[in-house]
Amino acid sequence: MDNYDVVIIGAGPAGSTAAKYAALGGAKVLILERDREPGIPVRCGEGVSEKGLSEFIQINKKWISAEIDVAEIHSPNGEKAILRNNGKGYILERRIFDNELTKLATKNGANILTKTDAIGLIFEDNKIVGVKIKHFDKVSEIKCKLVIGADGVESRVGRWAGLKTHLLLSDLHTSMQYTVTNIDIESNKVQFYFGNNLAPGGYAWVFPKSGDSANIGVGIAADKLGNKSAKDYLDKFIKRYFPNAKIHCQICGGIPTANRLERIFADNIMLIGDAARQLNPITGGGIIQGMIAGKIAGEVAALAVKKKKYTADFLEIYQKRWDRKLGNTHKIFYKLKKRLFNMNDARFNRLIEECQNIPENKSGLRIIFLRILRKNPTMALKAAKGFVLGK
Repeated sequence: MDNYDVVIIGAGPAGSTAAKYAALGGAKVLILERDREPGIPVRCGEGVSEKGLSEFIQINKKWISAEIDVAEIHSPNGEKAILRNNGKGYILERRIFDNELTKLATKNGANILTKTDAIGLIFEDNKIVGVKIKHFDKVSEIKCKLVIGADGVESRVGRWAGLKTHLLLSDLHTSMQYTVTNIDIESNKVQFYFGNNLAPGGYAWVFPKSGDSANIGVGIAADKLGNKSAKDYLDKFIKRYFPNAKIHCQICGGIPTANRLERIFADNIMLIGDAARQLNPITGGGIIQGMIAGKIAGEVAALAVKKKKYTADFLEIYQKRWDRKLGNTHKIFYKLKKRLFNMNDARFNRLIEECQNIPENKSGLRIIFLRILRKNPTMALKAAKGFVLGK
């Protein structure tokens, strides 16, 4: 078929979720995925919260590598705080997980076309009426009433539609991650390492996949890289903390740690997930945020089809619903990110020292937020309340 109500570009968690809810609402939906299957290549740490995930899919151990109930925060001077009251989390197997989300979308009526690259939007009388695609070297056109851009941080869809998608250098983290084996770690614990010599303007992470393998990576603020690369910092980190590790695979990319775009919609188009900058500005995690945005956008798309209203005036309800759900939390976390990543090492050492004195039954990542924002109790309270949704 070459005519749909909704075409979604990108079959990640955001895109597949949008497809599911648009199809459930009665729209004829097509997902375009440029790779041979959803979930490859894996381009994230794969960590999610159980509370956020369970809203969208029944938990299945076949796409879970590890269950997490402890977070360990390491300060620049080598001290650490162990935080236990963060709720259950998971480290996913994204390839399997993303495929399951796509299956949910297709079971509910959506269609998917893989090995298909969107190469442009089709305009008639300055209105988007479809997508130009390249599928097995053949260029063709697919007509539609709505386009949903779920094509990641490097999104071209937004630019094609004339939306402002630029990022400040300080709001972009360049990252490098290795999946490694031959290490000895606790499979229920995630670790975060801070320090301006270790990961300036960011942090290093260790997310266990099992007792002897993990995703280990670094995210560095792009404006603080200097003449080094993220790989330089990661290699140094691995050599120091996991000298016997064997690299199984490696990924690199950019992570937007910004506020959401000023506008994430226009006539006949909506942007979701990384393409709309709907990530946690502190952690860079965006799986749950993308799925929340996907659900909202999918529901709005189905409503637009029913009402035959595709203009920006109507689609603005998508942005309004997103802002009511997560927008305020996102803004607070963006401000918190600036404070956290601009701390000098001495201040961060003191922060971790303070957290070490907190009773175990009260410890948690919320405590970090409260301590950082102690001079602004209103913001601290909002950050604590929004923590679970913001993960």
